Amino acid sequence: MGSALVTLVNPNLVHPPITPYALDILTTSLESAGYDVDVVDLTFRREDWRAALREYFAEHDPLLVGVTVRNTDTIYAQQQRVFLDDHRAIVAEINAATVAPIVAGGVGFSSMPFALMDFFGIPFGVKGPGENIIVRLADALLSGQSPETVPGLLVNRGSGRVDRVAYTISRKGVTFSPLNAVTKYTRRSGVPWKVDNLRYYRGGGLGNILTKNGCTYACAHCVEPDAKGTHFTRRAVDAVVDEMEMLCAQGVLDLHTTDSEFNLAIAHTKAVLREVIRRREADPASPLRELRLWIYAQPTPFDEELLELLVRAGCAGINLAPDHVTDDLLDDWKVTAKGRRYYSFEDVRRVVAMTKRYDVPVMVEVLLGMPGETLETITEAVRETLALNVTVAGYSLGIRAFPYSPLGIQLAAQCDGERTVPGLQSDTATEPIILKPRSKCASVVEYERQFVFDHAGRFRPVYYLSPLLPEDSGTVAAPNGRWVNTVQLLWDLVPESDRYRVMLPTLPGLTEDDNNYADNPFLLKLNQLGYTGAFWSHWPRRHEIMRGVA
Repeated sequence: MGSALVTLVNPNLVHPPITPYALDILTTSLESAGYDVDVVDLTFRREDWRAALREYFAEHDPLLVGVTVRNTDTIYAQQQRVFLDDHRAIVAEINAATVAPIVAGGVGFSSMPFALMDFFGIPFGVKGPGENIIVRLADALLSGQSPETVPGLLVNRGSGRVDRVAYTISRKGVTFSPLNAVTKYTRRSGVPWKVDNLRYYRGGGLGNILTKNGCTYACAHCVEPDAKGTHFTRRAVDAVVDEMEMLCAQGVLDLHTTDSEFNLAIAHTKAVLREVIRRREADPASPLRELRLWIYAQPTPFDEELLELLVRAGCAGINLAPDHVTDDLLDDWKVTAKGRRYYSFEDVRRVVAMTKRYDVPVMVEVLLGMPGETLETITEAVRETLALNVTVAGYSLGIRAFPYSPLGIQLAAQCDGERTVPGLQSDTATEPIILKPRSKCASVVEYERQFVFDHAGRFRPVYYLSPLLPEDSGTVAAPNGRWVNTVQLLWDLVPESDRYRVMLPTLPGLTEDDNNYADNPFLLKLNQLGYTGAFWSHWPRRHEIMRGVA
């Protein structure tokens, strides 16, 4: 194609810093297609990001600017912080500094891409994996072709209308894939105008690795199948392990999987681990010998062979997601695409018992407040998960509803544009939250907007907390009611002797005891002191660490 510049911007101003993996993926694909690529990373310039953008664009004239939106908000009911105003201000600054068109993407963006394109006022967007789409868009702009030729590209028509360019279908199926599953992604450290993986590691304690994309499951609260694809796209095993080796050689030794989740499509998971083991054991000088792997996992599929492979590959800890213990709740929540529940709490007990035999640290995460949650079910969930005696037990209260999560779709249908549903809540709501199903909205933009904006255009992210929990009737009836009684109940259910190893929601939203990630005091302290690894592994010693005695 000839050399042309594409600039990628990371607008995430939240700390601790999280490596913008997507920008390494996009950089790899664009460079492979012959483009020069710069990354302007505002995470480390969050106090003077305007100056950073002005300085850069004063000296660079890109063909295209890509912006990644990792999160729209904290997704945390006790601190409902929205990031979109910051992102829009950054987009406006870019528009003022360059005539290059902007294309946005990322998981957060993909959860409501039509509404965010309209909100940001940008011409292009990508929902889901976008490495091949951004290359095709750059090709079109460079050659003078219409962007309308780029399959899957979102195009802003103005006046609240956003369209998606159709994929070409042949007798053999879709002829274009937005995802590159074969190439290893180039990960760098200390290279100007690239993602600095080592700096992120030193500042945030973790690197990241992806072994597959998408998910075939249909868990009620989850946006990932819609945002990333409803089937597993497995990456080439050698490409994944090459990338892990590359990062370890740069000193990024703690790697966390970004799959949803690592043990799903278990045959591929085991193949990746076997290749890690083969290289570790074949080469005494392999950087993979220093790998510390941290994984997210579901309770099934999970057998002893998987655990043995994890241990041999250098697994440092497992974040296990039972989500709840009650069968009746899980039946409507943790399900396959065909609606069948795929594990029971007995599976959780089995996996935890195995990990203890291998002395692998485990955190279990429980999501409380889904439809049907009561005083009895929440009490049972805390009692049963505490009895597991794992390294850390984490409890979240309240679920963020998104336009395309099964829960969000269900709530919109129940409201039907005419009534609110008990349990719909937002701290900034000034009137009852009444959602419309897609069929009653004039556009996709209108449907998506209602999950983050009210009728006046103010931010009002939508959460759901079960109205059957022990709250006052006035709290449940108020659109901005806060489930104070239930937060206190959770603290009361955990014995004082267990609180050192338990993450609980706190009403202030930001304390050393709180498990919200964004600008969390304990996490920031960890990073200042040079701790690495999953933050939960240090949680039981948080008070000593905060006092500087650990």
